[in-house]
Amino acid sequence: MNESLTNAIIAVDGGGTRCRVALDDGRARHMVETGPANVSTDFDGSVAQLVAGLDQLAQKAGVPVAALHPLPAFLGLAGIIGEDIRTRFRNALPLTTLRVEDDRPAALRGALGQRDGVVAHCGTGSFFASQIGGAMRFAGGWGAILGDQASARWIGREALRVTLDCIDGLRDRTPLADRLLTDLDGHPGIVRFARHARPSDFGALAPLVTEYADTGDAVALDVMASGAAEIATLVPQMGWVPGMAICLTGGIGPHYARYLPRAMQAALIAPEGAPMDGALALAREFARENADERR
Repeated sequence: MNESLTNAIIAVDGGGTRCRVALDDGRARHMVETGPANVSTDFDGSVAQLVAGLDQLAQKAGVPVAALHPLPAFLGLAGIIGEDIRTRFRNALPLTTLRVEDDRPAALRGALGQRDGVVAHCGTGSFFASQIGGAMRFAGGWGAILGDQASARWIGREALRVTLDCIDGLRDRTPLADRLLTDLDGHPGIVRFARHARPSDFGALAPLVTEYADTGDAVALDVMASGAAEIATLVPQMGWVPGMAICLTGGIGPHYARYLPRAMQAALIAPEGAPMDGALALAREFARENADERR
């Protein structure tokens, strides 16, 4: 092995938007970014992005790419939903000493570091995770149809649903409802939009909801309060107790802070780091475990 890589590790943080690949030898860190890597939606593309990332990483570090292949590697990737796809993906890569997980463990470790706590991750989708006494636990992440409570997609869909309640006379119209009706060409347009919208299309409406909630719009406030109620229900089910840290992550997560119960608001902390920080920490742990097994 190249002497400069004796203590080196590789970490990967891959998702539907981009894939980051990092090399850390304890003294220097190199990182590159390639395209989307969701293993379930595009298996071959994800393999190609990771292989391209390794090539770029080797060039950046000034080492042959083959020198990276035996290094301990932790891969946190969107779309690892079962053992079959995990094994298939592992076997498709040139890396020989690797642990492949979905993208949640790296996000959890990155947000909390080593401390006990619960993460509510609310981006386009959502998941909930806890780290208590060194044990990780996960819930959610089952996608737009069966899950994604309190996600940006969920907020957008709820805003449209409540706007249709306004059309039915079940509640008073508000500026947000009027805005959505105007932007989407009335209630027929809302129905057409919802029929064909992707999760990201619904999610794109979430910033509008948070914007109007800040002005006191009743529809927007009700939607945000409903999402916060989902979080307030699920967080204790993940093992949270008053005094334990809660971290709200993702593009929409932090917007829920003021809608949570006071005890939860008091427990909120900022993320310690990013998912890549978590992936690097888990890669280092994997390297130690691998070294212990060889002794």
